[in-house]
Amino acid sequence: MTHRIRKACILTGGGDAPGLNAVLRAFVKTCEHEGIAVVGSEDGFEGLIQSSRRLVSLTSKEVRGILPKGGSILGCSNTANPFHYGPEGKDVSQDVVTRIKDNDIDVLVLVGGDGTMNMGLQLQKLGIPIIGVPKTIDNDLGATDITFGFETAVSTATWAIDALHSTAAAHVRVMITEVMGRYAGWIALSAGIAGGADVILLPEMPYDIERVARKIRQRSDQGITFSVVVIGEGAHPKGGAAAEVAKGREGHLPRLGGAGRELEEALEGKVNHEIRTTVLGHLQRGGSPCAFDRTLGTRFGVMAAKLCVEGLVGRMVALKSTKVTSVSLEDAVNHPKLVTAECDLVATARAIGIELGA
Repeated sequence: MTHRIRKACILTGGGDAPGLNAVLRAFVKTCEHEGIAVVGSEDGFEGLIQSSRRLVSLTSKEVRGILPKGGSILGCSNTANPFHYGPEGKDVSQDVVTRIKDNDIDVLVLVGGDGTMNMGLQLQKLGIPIIGVPKTIDNDLGATDITFGFETAVSTATWAIDALHSTAAAHVRVMITEVMGRYAGWIALSAGIAGGADVILLPEMPYDIERVARKIRQRSDQGITFSVVVIGEGAHPKGGAAAEVAKGREGHLPRLGGAGRELEEALEGKVNHEIRTTVLGHLQRGGSPCAFDRTLGTRFGVMAAKLCVEGLVGRMVALKSTKVTSVSLEDAVNHPKLVTAECDLVATARAIGIELGA
């Protein structure tokens, strides 16, 4: 689908991810060079929902110096869903459509994960041209080989696991590290391997607590006085379900949390160790993006701008092998990428003796 574009609106939806500012910087600089005006919607869709005063002009001046910064200069929101807005879950999508038209915006560029892309698909059906840029530390969008923010999150989690190794050994403890990722185990698996974890538990592979306890006891029998366990926030025992801090209201996902604590309670009495749980939480989202995520974010921002120049809408930027290209929005949201028992990283973990609980 082609569309003449003179003015673009960009927003950063969902949770933040390291590299968002790299995308914004590259998109604005490229569009400016091509003669396309850019405005940004503050706090995700909030700017488009609330007031035109929350649509801010973006030029090379506004994006100068933001490349190494975490977060987003526009702000993010994972609650501003125009189709289920506020506590009452109102549909304010027509307000968004009206505001886009009143401000002579030719395309809406969404930087976000699967939730944001699904909103984009719905807005597209209402006549709004959409271009997507995949953003999630979870790395669970199947239409792209990798999403920016993932590598920084893995590096942060690996640093934490390294630090926990020394205190685990000093106190003869089992250290459980709970990491983000929702229902995808890519962060847990990658950081667990990189950090030398003894046990890695994934959302996609419900675990047998007896296998986990046996692995820890085997290490004790070998004279190894500590163990390090990495668990994804969506992981759960066989026959159980992911632990939730709060149910999600209509149009919003539940807030996950407590997987590490549940595992700790299940291991009590099964192993002869003190057990401690560390929840990394938003540490994995924050901070300066690594070089890889700065570069990938920049490449994605440039490609999004090129799609604007070519008038190609209904597309999402994607990395395929080493090439940045684009795919249809439908493909972007219809094929989630989850860890499978057959994937190379799982085989690697098993080959070096990591217990996966399944």
